[in-house]
Amino acid sequence: MPDLLRKPFGNHGKVHDITPEGAGWRYVGFALHRLRPGETIAEATGDREVIIVMVEGKAKFTAAGTDWGELGDRMDVFEKTPPHSLYVPNGADWRAEATTECTIAVCSAPGKGGHEARRIGPDGITLTPRGKDQNTRYINNIAMEGEDFCDSLLVTEVFTPSGNWSSYPSHRHDEDDFPRITYLEESYYHRLNPAKGFGVQRVYTDDGGLDETMAVANHDVVLVPRGHHPCGAPYGFEMYYLNVMAGPLRKWRFVSDPNVEWLVARDSA
Repeated sequence: MPDLLRKPFGNHGKVHDITPEGAGWRYVGFALHRLRPGETIAEATGDREVIIVMVEGKAKFTAAGTDWGELGDRMDVFEKTPPHSLYVPNGADWRAEATTECTIAVCSAPGKGGHEARRIGPDGITLTPRGKDQNTRYINNIAMEGEDFCDSLLVTEVFTPSGNWSSYPSHRHDEDDFPRITYLEESYYHRLNPAKGFGVQRVYTDDGGLDETMAVANHDVVLVPRGHHPCGAPYGFEMYYLNVMAGPLRKWRFVSDPNVEWLVARDSA
């Protein structure tokens, strides 16, 4: 069985460290740090670009030779306010010092050296609805295709209400055949409200060669190397996830599961 469901190492420090080598793919990396006030992280990006997302809490940052001050004002991710984020190109150093308890996500992908370090949000990020009825969810786009300050990364947040589905109707982006479809690896960092809740995510291919259904808990990460990847929030539990995507082309083009294409037409009507 593929090792698609990654549990946190614990509840303090670096609790996720997903590398392309460890995931068995080529592009996406994801790390998660849960820090106490005064604790620090210091890293070099090497040959990768990173987007650092303040999931919760506040921290002071320096990166690429610049003091960025204190970032973050969302103390609970389910406040749903736009996150503070920082883009750091490859070949740079960065450092964070927690000023409150905080959760910091580090999203990474290959960098080409074509961009400068910069703050992302919260200005310019608006919580936007997508879908209809029990397929409704709410999006904070951090760095999607319309933004040109990245080489490889696509990053977004999604809030799924209790009882609703997300990343649905089911779709895949696992072929390099632009403009019909693009190859994008993807990771999902999940949060649940209440925290003791659970969600469900399925990752499956049309031919059934991959078909895994997972119960996801608070702070779990799901890897999507290929195939469709819908997830659901059971009644009583609200779901958040942070998506990281990357591939050979920074375009998001997908193909729907033929069995749910009629829902795509309905939602776009």
